[in-house]
Amino acid sequence: MNDKIVNNTDKTYLRLLLDKAIELREDGRAKQDQDILKEARTLLLEMVATYPDHAEVNYQAGIAHDNSGLGKEAIPYYVKALEQGLAGPDLQRCLLGLGSTYRALGYYQEAVETLRRGVTEFPEHRGLQIFYSMALYNSKNYKQAMEIVLTNLMETTSDENLQYFKRGISYYADHLDETW
Repeated sequence: MNDKIVNNTDKTYLRLLLDKAIELREDGRAKQDQDILKEARTLLLEMVATYPDHAEVNYQAGIAHDNSGLGKEAIPYYVKALEQGLAGPDLQRCLLGLGSTYRALGYYQEAVETLRRGVTEFPEHRGLQIFYSMALYNSKNYKQAMEIVLTNLMETTSDENLQYFKRGISYYADHLDETW
């Protein structure tokens, strides 16, 4: 069912179901309770069956699987949500979830591509940047990975010892292979 043809009653009902599923998923994640996470997944899978072409439903199903330690099963839901035009903060989180899942499963090229898209579309999102740097590291792009990590570190730290060396560390972030 396409979002454009879901009537207002369906949209209200769908929103209520999504909110309930998200609440369950967040509660299960916070408590690391697999029974609650399973309940959230079950609800979301029922929703996917009813609303297979709804981007947010697929995205939430992906997260629920990921939160349950079922990364491989999460991938198709994330991919489908992206294909269906997920946008905004959900798109940020979906790209991060999919990219980090690819990386954790050893699909490094897919991780780099997904996370590169994330940092391109959301350049200020530090979580995407750090996961991108890990994927770069895994794909043996050590220099670029270190540049991203050092830049993020120096832009966010308040540690006095690091701040004292900020200019030097920031310079070295872009010149790691240079010697004098």
